[in-house]
Amino acid sequence: MFRARISLFSLSLFVFFFVGTDRSMAQTKIGYVDSEKILSSYPAALDAQKKLEAENTKWDQELRKLNDSFRALQEQLDQQSLLLSDAKKKEKQQELQAAAEKIQEFQEEKWGEGGAFFKRRAEIMQPVIDKINQVIHRIGEEEDYDYILDTVAGNILHAKDKYDITELVLEELQKETSTSTSTPRRD
Repeated sequence: MFRARISLFSLSLFVFFFVGTDRSMAQTKIGYVDSEKILSSYPAALDAQKKLEAENTKWDQELRKLNDSFRALQEQLDQQSLLLSDAKKKEKQQELQAAAEKIQEFQEEKWGEGGAFFKRRAEIMQPVIDKINQVIHRIGEEEDYDYILDTVAGNILHAKDKYDITELVLEELQKETSTSTSTPRRD
């Protein structure tokens, strides 16, 4: 095991010193973006997030109604508990259990793993993300970047600000937004 580590270490040093000093490695152009900043500044992303929040608020209101209904059943059972027959009490407890299960199912359906919220977020945000990626790719080609990394993904531990192309991406997105909104539609 120790020999394997030494061999791997030796191979790494070889690659670093001999391949890393190759002229082509010295000319590698790397840029990075802050995707979080892009998503919080790009109007199309903000609109998509507002749309998703509106749907989420609607679902949250539905959940509140279910919870209110559950609490009303609980209070009713608590208040009438002494007056109800055992059969009627059992029936009310089953209603209460059914209401609790309905709440749990609703939460799972909307916010559980693979739930409606996550599906809608993917549907709503995917076109925006595709557009941002197109602009990043185009800038990469036009500016001859070998690599463009994302700071949010945690890939960058240190980078000089001069390699940050976030503002360039935002400018290009703004140009495209301005062009598409100022172009008259023909019907």
